[in-house]
This record gives sequence, C-alpha cells and structure tokens, in this order.
Amino acid sequence: MAKSLGDYIREARRQIREIDCDTLEDWLRSRDDVLVVDVREADEYLEGHLPDAILVPRGNIEALADPDYGHCHPQLAAARDRPVVLYCTSGTRSALAAVTLQEMGFAQVYNLAGGLEVWDAEDKPVIGG
Repeated sequence: MAKSLGDYIREARRQIREIDCDTLEDWLRSRDDVLVVDVREADEYLEGHLPDAILVPRGNIEALADPDYGHCHPQLAAARDRPVVLYCTSGTRSALAAVTLQEMGFAQVYNLAGGLEVWDAEDKPVIGG
C-alpha cells in the first residue's frame, strides 16, 4: 500500500523529540549552544523567522548538513553534538527534516511542536515580516 503524507508525518513524529515554544524560549535565554534552524523556503524566512534562526531549506538539508560537502552550511554541519531545534510553518516539514538529521548522526535534534504558527500565536518574538 502506498504511503500518504500523513503516514510519513506520523512515522516521523514517532522517531523524533518535540519541544514546545516555552521550552525553546527558555533554552534561548539560558543556553548559548542551541542552534535554531528554519527549514522553510527563503521567501517564507524573509516574511518572518525566529530570532537567530539560520535558514536551511528542507530540500537541501542533507547537503548543507554534511561537513564533507563542499558547500555545506558551516553552522549546521558543525552542530552534530549541539542541540538543534528545527521548525517550519506548522511543524511537519521540520519533523521530516529532524528524522533526516538524526539519520545523519546528529545527536540532539528537536522539532518545534506546531512550528511558527504556534510560536506566533503565543506572541513569541519574530524577526522580519
């Protein structure tokens, strides 16, 4: 039987760790080792993103996370042992990207539950837009 998008998302969520907005906000205030990664597209990022988030579109995550790739994203490629929090608009693309990073050997990958929609609904800070 063919898989649906919902099947992929449910499977991903069983394999990853998710955090809520308050936890991420607390981490950003109290820690300096957290890397926040926006996996949306560049136009979405420019419309508004979390403070200090780097842009690594989901479609390029494997290449940009691989330190052996000549055009990797230096911050992401060097973050294999740091907490990495991924987000997208609703938390679905980032859940799929979290599975990918875990498979690539990233030890501390988290998905922001509900993504930017929930972050914004909770009146957390957004840059741009």
